[in-house]
Amino acid sequence: MAETEVALTPSELPSAAENSYIIRPNFKDKFKPAIVKEAIQEVVTEQLKGKEYDPEQAPAWCKTITEAVKEKVKSLGMDRYKLAVNVVIGEQRGQGIKVGCRCFWDSDTDNYAQHLYMNETMFCLATAFGVFFY
Repeated sequence: MAETEVALTPSELPSAAENSYIIRPNFKDKFKPAIVKEAIQEVVTEQLKGKEYDPEQAPAWCKTITEAVKEKVKSLGMDRYKLAVNVVIGEQRGQGIKVGCRCFWDSDTDNYAQHLYMNETMFCLATAFGVFFY
């Protein structure tokens, strides 16, 4: 039995096979903290509006908000960005809290956005990190 070879033209190759060699995002494709902050604010307010702090429900709320923020930010079209979303929910008793984070990243391409939501019984700090994928 004879084997036949089929040559594909460059236009017939799958797009995933092409390397883009992009080391910096275009200006329009950069992570935009102001737009991402609005998206986070919308999701958090929608998820927590009218709720009171419940220590049994807080972990589930964190997971739901994290997934919703991730999907909302992905829909903004910032391709080639790896997203990391962190959500902290705690009881509001008038106390202070400090949340810190350290990252090793490229300050020209990588960025973050965060939103703090507070009501009478709880606070929620949601942060989205966008790291450019070289």
